Amino acid sequence: MRVAFVGKGGSGKTTMSALFARHVASQGRPVVAIDADINQHLALVLGLDRQPEPLGAHLTEIKERLRGSNPRIPSAEAMVKTTPPGRGSTLLSFDDLATDPLGLTTPDGLRLLATGPFSEDDLGVACYHSKVGAVELLLNHLVDGAGSYVVVDMTAGADSFASGLFTRFDLTFLVAEPTRQGVSVYRQYRDHAAQYDVALAVVGNKVHGESDVDFLREHVGDDLLTWMEHSAAVRAMEQGRHFTLDDLEPGNADALSLLRKTLDEQEKDWERFGRQTVEFHLRNARAWGNERTGTDLAEQIDPGFVYGP
Repeated sequence: MRVAFVGKGGSGKTTMSALFARHVASQGRPVVAIDADINQHLALVLGLDRQPEPLGAHLTEIKERLRGSNPRIPSAEAMVKTTPPGRGSTLLSFDDLATDPLGLTTPDGLRLLATGPFSEDDLGVACYHSKVGAVELLLNHLVDGAGSYVVVDMTAGADSFASGLFTRFDLTFLVAEPTRQGVSVYRQYRDHAAQYDVALAVVGNKVHGESDVDFLREHVGDDLLTWMEHSAAVRAMEQGRHFTLDDLEPGNADALSLLRKTLDEQEKDWERFGRQTVEFHLRNARAWGNERTGTDLAEQIDPGFVYGP
């Protein structure tokens, strides 16, 4: 199952991504976490002292692998971030992601992949979405199911909508502080996501008391799934001090369990996934892809390909 964590910058979505990934791993479930945020902090929060090899720096290799023997894709140069799989493409299992040599294994035993930060050559000339495109391609070609988890820490705010990546998930958790700024990002995300049947649940964060919960309920309504209380244990983790999940307050531990239960109950919709993969590919082809590649990218769509296992 695939889950994204989104929210306003500073809302704590990276911390929530890490806590959720560690919680699921502690239950003996296989987990791959992916840092797709422009600020690459997930490795740090997961207890690593170095970053994985950046996916964005290996984009050509990833494309070569994924295009396989698909006759509709003659070269890696002809692929763009939205290129869909077809007959002959290399499809990925969860184990393929979990054993990807570009990843690192964290102290909790989960696997971390990362898009990578801006390089000096990118400054002033490149868009971060060119790096996030590696994640979109991987998820487009991933055939996963229940019992394994892909946890993606997304870019902040509405920037997540700059590509079709926001539709690649079974469920999206929006992390919202009990502030006007926090819930304004929720409204923006809710309105965009509703157009594409994106399943969305809100996780309140940095909650100090009942008045904060009341504020979230007033502005978020039934989308509020649960909340994380302000936590001295989490602050210690963020400061690099010793932390285990056993240090979490009981209410916060229960919140993580509810997130996992909610994700487990989500039904995977392969029909929607395939339809939206094609939709966003055609949209990007018309907007910029055809001109950039010098080809009609609509021809990459294989009408006989069936998404799913």
